Amino acid sequence: MTEAAELSPPPDEARTLFGASFSSAVRYAELLADAGVKRGLIGPREVPRLWERHLLNCAVLSEVVPEGVTVCDVGSGAGLPGIPLALVRPDLKITLLEPLLRRTNFLQEVVELLGLDHVTVVRGRAEEVLGTLPPVHVVTARAVAPLDRLAGWGVPLLRPYGEMLLLKGDTAEEEVKGARAALSKLGVLEASVLRVGEGVVDPLATVVRVEVGESPGGVRFAAKRAKAARTSRTRRRR
Repeated sequence: MTEAAELSPPPDEARTLFGASFSSAVRYAELLADAGVKRGLIGPREVPRLWERHLLNCAVLSEVVPEGVTVCDVGSGAGLPGIPLALVRPDLKITLLEPLLRRTNFLQEVVELLGLDHVTVVRGRAEEVLGTLPPVHVVTARAVAPLDRLAGWGVPLLRPYGEMLLLKGDTAEEEVKGARAALSKLGVLEASVLRVGEGVVDPLATVVRVEVGESPGGVRFAAKRAKAARTSRTRRRR
C-alpha cells in the first residue's frame, strides 16, 4: 500500500474537529490514500496533504450549515465535502449525488464501512434528479464548476429559502460579481463570501453562500420540477 504510506499523521486539529468520529475520519483518509488513488478519484500528489487541504478544509464547512437540515452534495466525487461534513454533523441528512459509477461505488463502500446511516448515495446528475429527489435545505459542492453553471445545477434542488454553500478558491469574490445576473435569473436573493475554519485551517476555507427566495431556479425550473414529480408518481403507480 505504497500510496497510503505517504499519508501524513492526522493533525491535532483533526482530533478536536471530528471528535467522536475521529477514528472514522482516519479510516476515510486511509481509503482515499489507497483505493481513492488506485481508482483515480484523487491524484497521488494529494495524499501527503489529505488532512489539511481536503478533510479539514471540507469539515469546517459545518460551521455554516444549520442544524438538522437536509443536504445534497452535488458532484460528490470522492465524497468531498459530503463525507467529512457527515462525520462532523450526524444531525444532518445528506445525499451524495454523483454521476460516475466508479465514484458512486466507492462512496457506497465508504458509507457502509463507516456506518454513516444518515448518508445516502445517489447516482445521477443534478438535472436528472430534479423532481425525483426531494428538495433540500442546503446544496454543497467543491470545485465542481464555475459559480454560474454550478448554481444552475444546484439551485433548482433547493427548497424555498434554501441555500447553496460552495467551497471555492481565491477568485470567489470575482466569481460572485461575474455571476450576479445569472444568479438573479435563478431566483437568488443574495450571494456572499464567507471565511471559515479559524484555528483549524490556514488559510481559512472560502465559502460562497447563495441564498434563494420563494422560487428556487425561477419559474422555468418550478414547472420542470412539477412535471418530473408527476412523471415519478405515475411510474410508481404502474
